[in-house]
Amino acid sequence: MDQPKQREFTGKHMLLVVGLFFGTIITVNLIMAYFATSSWTGLVVKNSYVASQGFNEKLAAEKAQDALGWNADVGYVDGAIRYQLLDAAGKPVIADFAEAELKRPSHEREDQIITLLPTDGYFVADFELANGAWDIFVTLKSENGTPYVHRQRIVVQ
Repeated sequence: MDQPKQREFTGKHMLLVVGLFFGTIITVNLIMAYFATSSWTGLVVKNSYVASQGFNEKLAAEKAQDALGWNADVGYVDGAIRYQLLDAAGKPVIADFAEAELKRPSHEREDQIITLLPTDGYFVADFELANGAWDIFVTLKSENGTPYVHRQRIVVQ
């Protein structure tokens, strides 16, 4: 009976194994690099030094806003964004409109700015939000000229 001939492991085989090993690693790294550069950049501001120059003014504005004692809340109900702003006495703050900047925490593709109109003590806009987390930045100027900025994260399910 003839015994099957055993194949030798030659230098060509070793070259093939090493080539496949490093080829796999390089391919995976290139795929990961592509996804890293084509997804969210992670930048909040383009130039952090320039953004930091207005920090003290922003901090003073937030302290002045907190001193007003106003209470704000943003919600998403039945396909509508509802924003309520109450003064220190619990009465709705009157303004012509409010502006809402809708942002996804993970990417900029769906970011939008919409106008909320006053309706029954709320500022409302019919707007379809996709499921997931949203950061909402609402700004308005009350009828007496007082500016107000409110930031809140909501989760749409």
